[in-house]
Amino acid sequence: MNQPLWSPSAEAIAASNIRAFSQQCETRFDLNLPDYDSLWQWSVDYPEDFWSAFWDYAEIKSQHRGERVLIDGNKMPGAQFFPDAKLNFAENLLQRRDESDAIVFRAEDQANRRVSWNQLYDQVSLLSQALRNAGVVPGDRVAGFVPNMPETIIAMLAAASVGAIWTSCSPDFGVNGVLDRFGQSRPKVLFCADGYFYNGKGHDSLNTVAEILTDLAVVEQVIVLPLLNDTPDISVVKKVRSAATLADFTADFIASEIEFVAMPFNHPLFIMYSSGTTGKPKCITHSAGGMLLNLRKEHLLNCDQRPEDRVFYFTTCGWMMWNWLIGALGTGATVMLYDGSPFYPNGNVLYDYAAEEKFTLFGTSAKYIDACRKAGLKPIETHDLKDLRAICSTGSPLVDEGFDYIYESVKQDVQLSSISGGTDICGCFILGNPTGPVWRGEIQARGLGLAIEVFDDDGQPVRGDRGEMVCTKPFPNMPVGFWGDDSGEKYQSAYFDKYANIWTHGDFIAITEHNGVVVYGRSDATLNPGGVRIGTAEIYRQVELFDEVQEAIVIGQEWDADTRVVLFVRLTQGVSLTDDLVITMKKRIRSECTPRHVPAKIIAVTDIPRTRSGKITELAVRDVVHGRPVKNKEALANPEALELFANIAELQQD
Repeated sequence: MNQPLWSPSAEAIAASNIRAFSQQCETRFDLNLPDYDSLWQWSVDYPEDFWSAFWDYAEIKSQHRGERVLIDGNKMPGAQFFPDAKLNFAENLLQRRDESDAIVFRAEDQANRRVSWNQLYDQVSLLSQALRNAGVVPGDRVAGFVPNMPETIIAMLAAASVGAIWTSCSPDFGVNGVLDRFGQSRPKVLFCADGYFYNGKGHDSLNTVAEILTDLAVVEQVIVLPLLNDTPDISVVKKVRSAATLADFTADFIASEIEFVAMPFNHPLFIMYSSGTTGKPKCITHSAGGMLLNLRKEHLLNCDQRPEDRVFYFTTCGWMMWNWLIGALGTGATVMLYDGSPFYPNGNVLYDYAAEEKFTLFGTSAKYIDACRKAGLKPIETHDLKDLRAICSTGSPLVDEGFDYIYESVKQDVQLSSISGGTDICGCFILGNPTGPVWRGEIQARGLGLAIEVFDDDGQPVRGDRGEMVCTKPFPNMPVGFWGDDSGEKYQSAYFDKYANIWTHGDFIAITEHNGVVVYGRSDATLNPGGVRIGTAEIYRQVELFDEVQEAIVIGQEWDADTRVVLFVRLTQGVSLTDDLVITMKKRIRSECTPRHVPAKIIAVTDIPRTRSGKITELAVRDVVHGRPVKNKEALANPEALELFANIAELQQD
């Protein structure tokens, strides 16, 4: 394709936050930064100047900043940004004080409410005082087993205001999945809701909470948020631990100015968890300063956000996109929350929400976009989305046809930002650029201040060819470590063992002629038939175009001293895997990819295992196929699906 799918107008570029920031940098440092690429290059060549300038542009509020921007800047891990700074994350998200919407919330068709900026501040004030009164001090962990609701944001901000560390997972986690996470981070306080809504039904959480607390003795106080009922019956929790409803917990306090505790830049703010399908989840610990700077950078510059914006991401509190979404409060934008099924009562529910509440940014997963495409949804014909400027997609690579679907069936004049990063950095390595064009199948840009390169198998940088995505210089939102990994050994081995002093992220990518990026899948899930590396995303891209295929998962099976490609497909109801369908799929993969991409076996299954954030689990399936144990099935939303891949007779023959 010789033409981009979308390009910003000259007026939009001139009015963008990126242009305003670039002009400040040009004046301050005597530079010429005419476009995003030149700004990116300067940001990685002169990181101290870039991050210092962005701190000022973003108006970061701090008790003290200090003169030093970066020390040990050649060490990964080990580099420190703003080592003398003292700040509070929550204070920086609560700068706006008025009666306009700070948060709008829907839980399917069961809840619909909004919280003003003044109400948000007052509610955080009450809860902050109550947490102090309960003995919460800087460094304590405060956990949430919670739906994506306003009180969850309030709880996180209240914890951050006193210097505590927030950690959360969604209430659809099983008991063991919660214990695998909170058992490591050891919270003093646990927030939970009385339940959550999904597919039109209320699901109780409190019996699960009581069971969790039986094995989580470290929790001293439980606070129950109301969702299913205005006044929840918390007696089952009280039988095992001190517990109170949110209203009772804060009843003795009066809203007043919040006493924000200023903490060092690297003080932990979030503990987040890897998916945990190859063992207990890693407890990835992120700093308050790193999160504040990076989230502000992505929202202000890459999403071009303003106080009048209304920002939505479909997420749960067990996915890092929840933490990312909340960062929008720092720009003064309204955060739009949704909890429940995105297809209840039908597939238009999120588009209804977007039209009625005038979303300016709509964020979701590539899987959701594909599901809408296969369902034949065409909001371009049914919904007024005139306010929508940007659509974001993440979770897995967005296929070319996903780009086509957005522009043909959702909205023509919209910036489509496929973004990629992860829990590891609670942010994006590669993401959108509101001042540049969108090319089919490409992520627009590398993140500012992130020295992203592609390394070949010999550890040499390459352009145009596929390889390992690396970051060759430190950045502020690198984790401060893994909770409980006092020696730093697990942290070191996770990112720095492959190439010394260089972050290896685990994505298989290529940088395009437009300085965009194509992601071919996880590098640890790449296939090696005949010794040639193949990205799994290339196969998914072709297979998922078939209306007969609802979902697919592909692995490499060790066979005859080599690796062969095995494709599993979950078919549309009423469809069977005929010889003709197999031949047609193989022909398409051969013609659109290469002969090496063609699966040796295509096998129908009735379900595909996925993590609770919706990602398919290639590594777990590969282990089952090879008769190896899957170490942590509790990380999966549907662990029973793994049984479908065990002892398949067809995989024991040529």
